[in-house]
Amino acid sequence: MTTPTAEQPPIARREPFVRELHGQRAADDYAWMRHGGEELVDYLNAERRYYEAMTADSAPLRTALFEEMRRRVPDAEVSVGWRHAGHIYTTRFVEGMQYQQFCRRAVDADPDEVELVLDLNLLAADSAYLAVGVREVSPDGSLLAYSVDLTGDEVFELRFRDLATGKDRPDVIARSYYGCAWNADSSAVLYLVHDEVYRPHKVMRHHLGTPAADATLVYEETDERFGLQLAAARSGEVIVISSLSKNSTEVRLVATADIDAEPWLVAPRREGVEYSVEHIPGANGGDLYVVTNDGAEEFRLRRAPASRDGGGPDAWVDVIAEDPAVRLVRVDAFAGHLMVTLRRDGYRLLRTLDVATGAIRDHDAGLPAGTIRLGCSDDEREPVLDPYDSTTATIVTESLTEAPRWWSLDLATGDRKLLQTASTPSYDPARYVSSRISVSAVDGTTVPVTVAHRADVKLDGTAPCLLYGYGAYEICIDPYFSPTFASLLDRGVVYAIAHIRGGGEGGRNWWRQGSLRRKRNTFTDYITAADALDDGGLVDGTRIAAQGASAGGLLVGAALALAPQRWRAIVALVPFVDCLTTMLDPTMPLTIGEWEEWGDPRTPDDYAYMASYSPYDNVPDGPRPDILATGSLHDSRVMIHEPAKWVARLRATQTDDSTVLFRAETGSSAHFGPSGRYDKLHYQAEIQAFVVSSLGALHPVGDGARG
Repeated sequence: MTTPTAEQPPIARREPFVRELHGQRAADDYAWMRHGGEELVDYLNAERRYYEAMTADSAPLRTALFEEMRRRVPDAEVSVGWRHAGHIYTTRFVEGMQYQQFCRRAVDADPDEVELVLDLNLLAADSAYLAVGVREVSPDGSLLAYSVDLTGDEVFELRFRDLATGKDRPDVIARSYYGCAWNADSSAVLYLVHDEVYRPHKVMRHHLGTPAADATLVYEETDERFGLQLAAARSGEVIVISSLSKNSTEVRLVATADIDAEPWLVAPRREGVEYSVEHIPGANGGDLYVVTNDGAEEFRLRRAPASRDGGGPDAWVDVIAEDPAVRLVRVDAFAGHLMVTLRRDGYRLLRTLDVATGAIRDHDAGLPAGTIRLGCSDDEREPVLDPYDSTTATIVTESLTEAPRWWSLDLATGDRKLLQTASTPSYDPARYVSSRISVSAVDGTTVPVTVAHRADVKLDGTAPCLLYGYGAYEICIDPYFSPTFASLLDRGVVYAIAHIRGGGEGGRNWWRQGSLRRKRNTFTDYITAADALDDGGLVDGTRIAAQGASAGGLLVGAALALAPQRWRAIVALVPFVDCLTTMLDPTMPLTIGEWEEWGDPRTPDDYAYMASYSPYDNVPDGPRPDILATGSLHDSRVMIHEPAKWVARLRATQTDDSTVLFRAETGSSAHFGPSGRYDKLHYQAEIQAFVVSSLGALHPVGDGARG
C-alpha cells in the first residue's frame, strides 16, 4: 500500500503494569489507556489526525467508491408492509434522508393515504448518530413505544407516542435497553434496564400516565452470568422473559391480560440446558412449543402446557425429535402452523409444520450459495412481519450477489408469491457469481467457504481476495447482499466468507469445536481457508486481505500472529484484541457472561490457553502486512482501549515499513459503526479504499465502471 508520510502520534508509555498470575509474568506498557480520561481522548484524536493524513491521497478513490455505492442505492424506497390492528405498516427512505420513516395506512385505505408515524430524521436532528432500540405499536394501534440512542453507547431513552395526535406523551424513561412488550389493553409496558456493565438485568413495569420514577420491578436477574431478553409471544397473550447465559436458560411468562401478576416459571435453570418458547392459545392457557437441547445437543422441539402448573419438562412431549445432522434454531407460531428455523449442511432452512396433522414441508433459498429467513419488519430483533392469525408467512431469500426478495409463503400449500425485490439501480446480478466450496481444516474437518466474484473474473489464481470471518458465539455469517460488494467485485476482487468453527453454521457442535479450549480451531480454520484458496489455484495467494469485526477482529488479529506472511492486509474493525486482559476484569462489560465462551483466565489452564492466542499478547515478529484498525469511544461492547493498545504495541515492535492505521472515532458512534444510510456508505468506501489499495486493485476491470 502506497501512502503519504506523516508523523506518528506520540504514544505515552507509563511505568508498565505488571501482571503476575499463575506463575506467569507480563508487562503492559499501555495499561493506562484502560482508564480513559482526557489523555486517552487526546491520543485518540491524534491517531485520527494521523489516519486522515496517511489516507489523504485516497480521497479521490473514496469519492469514486462512494459514488458507485450510492448509485446502487435507490433514492426512495418502501418496505414490504405488515398488518397490525387494522393498519398496514411500512418503513420508507425519502430521497436525501439518512434515516427511515415509519408509516402506516388503514387496511381499507387507498395505498397513497399514508400516515407518518415516526420520522427518525427529525429525531436525529443535528446528532451524528441515531439508533432505535425498540419500536412497538400497542395492541389496539393507538400508541407507539420507541427508544432512541444518540451517542452509540446503547443506552436508550424510551418514549410513547399518541398515534392519533402524533405527539409524544409526557412519559419518558431515561435508561432502557432492547426489549419492550405491551399488556393486552395497551395501558402498560414491560421494558428492560441494563446495569453499569451493560448487562440487561431488570424487567420493569410502567403504567402510562404515571411518573417514570414509579416504575415497578417485575424481575431482577442477580446471577451475573445471565442477561435478560424480553418480548411478547406472537399470540399476543403472554410476554416471555428469558434469563440466558451461554449454556443455560430460564424462562418466565406474564399474561398480557394481567401484567401486574407475578411471572410464572416455565422450567428452572439447569447447568447446560437451554430452551426457548413460543405460544399457541387454547383451552387452559394453550400450549408452549419449546426448542431445547435437553437430551439433544442439536436441539429438539417439544410441546408443553402453557399454565402455571404445567408440570415442568416431565410433562413435555416431543414434536420434532433431535436429528444430529440438523440444528433446530427457533420456532415461530401462526394459527394452525409452526415455522421452524433449521440449519443443515451449513445452510439455513425453514420448515412449516401443520399443528393439526403434523405434516411438514421444508423450504430452501433456491439460490446458489443463498440463504432464506423469516421476514421481520426491520431486523431480527423486530417482530415477524405477519400477524399470528395469518395463513401466509413472509420469507426473504438472498445471496452475496442476489438482492433480497420478499415472498408470501402459503403455510398450507408451500406455494410462494413474489411480493417485492430490493431495488438495486445500476446493478445487474447476471454479471456476478456466487458459489460455495469446501476446504479441509488441519484436523480434516470440512469447512465451507462462500465465494463471490465477477462472472468474467476467473478463479485461476490471478485475482486478489478479501476473506471475511467471524467464528464466535454460535453466530452464523450467512451470505447477505450489500450494494457495497459490487465495487470490490468490479475491481476484480474475489469476496469470500469462511464459515469457520466457533460460529453456528454447522450447528451447536460446530460452535463447541471453536470455543473455550478449542478456540484455536477458529483461527486455523480461517488460515486454512486462505491457504486452500491459494493452493487450489483460485486466487492470488500473495494478495489476500483478512477482515473481521469485533470477535472477528480477534480472529484476524490471531491470524496475523499465527501467519503474518499469509496476508497482504488486515482489516480489524472494533477488534476484541486484548481479550485476555478484558476477561480477567469482571468490571468490564460482558466479561462475566463470556467466561462460558472464551474461558475464565482466573484458572491456570484457561489463562495459559488464552495467553497463547490473545492478539495483544502475541504480536508477531518480522515483516507484517498493512493493518487498519477501528474503534469507537462510545462502544459499550469492545472498549476503544483494546484496538488503541494493540496499535501502540504493533507500532512499538515494528521492524519494516508496513502501514499501521487506527481510525479512532471520538464523536457519536457505536460498535456497529455509523448509523445513517449515506454515512454507512462513506464508511464502507473508506474501508474498501484501504482494501483495494493494499491489494493493488484500484481500478474497475473490463466494463466494471458501469457498476
